[in-house]
Amino acid sequence: MHADMPYASLPSGEEIPALGIGTWKMGEVADERPNEIAAIRAAVDKGMTLVDTAEMYGEGAAEELAGEAIRGRRDDVFLVSKVYPWNASQKGVIAACEHSLKRLGTDRLDLYLLHWRGDHPLSETVAGLEALKSAGKMRHWGVSNFDVEDMQELMNVPGGENCAANQVLYNLSRRGIEYDLLPWCQERRIAIMAYSPIEQGRLLRHPELIRIAKTNQATPAQVALAFVLERDNVVAIPKTGRVARVEENIGGLELDISDADWAALDAAFPPPQRKQPLEML
Repeated sequence: MHADMPYASLPSGEEIPALGIGTWKMGEVADERPNEIAAIRAAVDKGMTLVDTAEMYGEGAAEELAGEAIRGRRDDVFLVSKVYPWNASQKGVIAACEHSLKRLGTDRLDLYLLHWRGDHPLSETVAGLEALKSAGKMRHWGVSNFDVEDMQELMNVPGGENCAANQVLYNLSRRGIEYDLLPWCQERRIAIMAYSPIEQGRLLRHPELIRIAKTNQATPAQVALAFVLERDNVVAIPKTGRVARVEENIGGLELDISDADWAALDAAFPPPQRKQPLEML
């Protein structure tokens, strides 16, 4: 593991890397496949052993690519996938998980998430997830794109208290969860997984972020990731299909950003002062 790798904790007490790699839009362009596989393997080599995917990504293509990338190294990886909401009935989630496992070439997931809320009652989804857990098909389950009200409802469902993580949109320009959802989950040691932590690259053109990056002899992406990783029990899962970007991301762990620069980031990207609707991409 990387000497400076921070960790997040699941409610069970298990620690997971706070910096991993996402796979959204991977596996969709044949010419990019070797680069994408190399990027995932480089991430695992450097301690970014959390690999996040979903049945939605390329309709299974990203799962197949991730499975190829980690073949022979399954035990080194904390593997995450997600189920479509329309597949999340009690029986449907079990079938969907089996399909994901086949595409990934493994017998278990480390974390399985409901991608977003749909029409199936949470009680049915949780029952299916708990059955998968009991059968050893996955070790932990969680949700994605759930706001505080959704989480509260989930806690009132039988077995809902076993939720281990909530994956949501979070970055410097999307700070709404800091008002309520983030502290709510932190209090319960439910890990927050931040997707699009650099806003799919759009953040990197911000003048103040560029200035602070130069001050710290870093790149804007490294500073944006450092912001997310500064938060307690938050996991960042930037997607990249380039080994060089993986190396850039891991380099961000070495930054020591001053209080003055954090204050400047707060001024440029103000934290929320009131409840905001949960944002999604």
